[in-house]
Amino acid sequence: MRLPILVLHICGGLVGLLSGAAAMAFRKGSRLHGIAGRVFVVSMLTMSAAGVTLAMMKSQPGNILGGALTFYLVATAWMTARRVTPGTSFFDWGALLMVWAVAVANVTLGTVAALSPSGMVFDYPSGPYFFLGTVAVLATGGDVRMLRRKGISGSERIARHLWRMCFALFIASSSLFLARQRLFPEFMRKSGTLVFLSFLPLILMIYWLIRVRFVDAFKRIFIRMKHA
Repeated sequence: MRLPILVLHICGGLVGLLSGAAAMAFRKGSRLHGIAGRVFVVSMLTMSAAGVTLAMMKSQPGNILGGALTFYLVATAWMTARRVTPGTSFFDWGALLMVWAVAVANVTLGTVAALSPSGMVFDYPSGPYFFLGTVAVLATGGDVRMLRRKGISGSERIARHLWRMCFALFIASSSLFLARQRLFPEFMRKSGTLVFLSFLPLILMIYWLIRVRFVDAFKRIFIRMKHA
């Protein structure tokens, strides 16, 4: 049973990387961006679901949490993009419970790893647990804030969609380019190309978040002042 699931996991990840890169390259809101985004969502949900299944079969809690967080990020980013008007649903409450559980589990395992004599638990040191746990805590806070306000709109909605998609893409890229550097030629390992490709989604995420939350806001203020 593992081989078909592994093939599905690998294929989903590769298609996710390619479609994610395409979605970042195409103009936001364009037809091509929408097509690439839908392919990205399907492939990433497939990859993460297959990854969680494999991790459960191999008894790898760390990978279960990583896959679950990726699935959550993509699913909530997709739902955010689909909503034209502010609102919430039972989906959002279920997603909140899921990411809260992931946050608690990561922080707990990170603490156990930090206090253990070997500095590791389930083959991972405390760093990855705390890193993903921090992301899950931030996502939990965002969900609570959205639910209290009964939805978000405008630049906040776009920012929520952007950072969740980009961070999910970062998880996929780092799982390939950083965790499996042995698969690539030596010149790519020594030149820093693999590190750059791994963190490129985060770099693009920061750029787009600044543009959406600040630059576009300043433009709107300037236009209002100009027409006042």
